[in-house]
Amino acid sequence: MIEIIKPMDIEKKSFEIITELLGERKLDPENELVIKRVIHTTADFEYAESLVFSEHAVSKGIEALKAGCNIVTDTQMAKSGINKAALKKLGCEVHCFMSDEDVAEEAKVRGVTRATISMERAAELSKEGSPLIFAIGNAPTALIRIKELFDQGEINPALVIGVPVGFVNVVESKELIIESGMPHIVARGRKGGSNVAAAICNAMMYQITR
Repeated sequence: MIEIIKPMDIEKKSFEIITELLGERKLDPENELVIKRVIHTTADFEYAESLVFSEHAVSKGIEALKAGCNIVTDTQMAKSGINKAALKKLGCEVHCFMSDEDVAEEAKVRGVTRATISMERAAELSKEGSPLIFAIGNAPTALIRIKELFDQGEINPALVIGVPVGFVNVVESKELIIESGMPHIVARGRKGGSNVAAAICNAMMYQITR
């Protein structure tokens, strides 16, 4: 039978179901709300095992959000999925350079992906002094360039959310971030996506704004 639930109670009920279905599985309390938000977004319980968190990654992300950070995504979909009301409350901004004409032109001239150039644009943002969070849900080349820029001392991200989905260099690029020393939340393996990247951002923001 269809259960009649008031609109404002649907999310609460969903999280109750998620908690029930996780059963006896123990989640790190610091990471629990992020993991459950990703499961809520995807209906995929494998994320309870595949999400990898560096030490206090969630706390560091929350600190950056409280400080009015810049969030850089690699898709307009991820940008659209990040809650704008929560961003406004925190004084944060979200950026996606992938559709910029100059990014597309430079990528064509250099023979690289737009994601590569977009991460270089993000490095310019980091010089403004605000903390920087990367939310990468699509492009492994974005993660590769982030690692290169970090190694070159061009960026020092508050957090890298590395959850691209796919088959080419996806697994390898995620492992680069895990091994990099940068604070990170990574979906190990081939799964991920822009919706997952946005969900992780929202999960951290909701802990401050709700």
